[in-house]
Amino acid sequence: MADPRFRAGARVRVRDLPVRGHVRTPGYVRGRPGWVEACHGRFPDPEQRAYGRDGLPAEPLYLVRFRQIDLWPGYGGAPADSLALDIFERWLEAVSPGPAEATHG
Repeated sequence: MADPRFRAGARVRVRDLPVRGHVRTPGYVRGRPGWVEACHGRFPDPEQRAYGRDGLPAEPLYLVRFRQIDLWPGYGGAPADSLALDIFERWLEAVSPGPAEATHG
């Protein structure tokens, strides 16, 4: 079994996968950048289990944090405001931090 692909601090973007049915990754984070805070370990895929499948092989599940200003156009709160979600590895892709994203706020 391979090690988790991402480590704490890694910059990631949520993939905008064309999926239908039961999906645990909210639409409002798809295509948005964030960073990995932690890997919780490996777990069966709940999206498959919802349809009576076993959800195997187990997949790394990450705690990913997003800046609110990256999620909501016109967000009027503090720049450091954030939201954290658990997201499975297949939904994530690595990104290089840009000049404005070099810190997490």
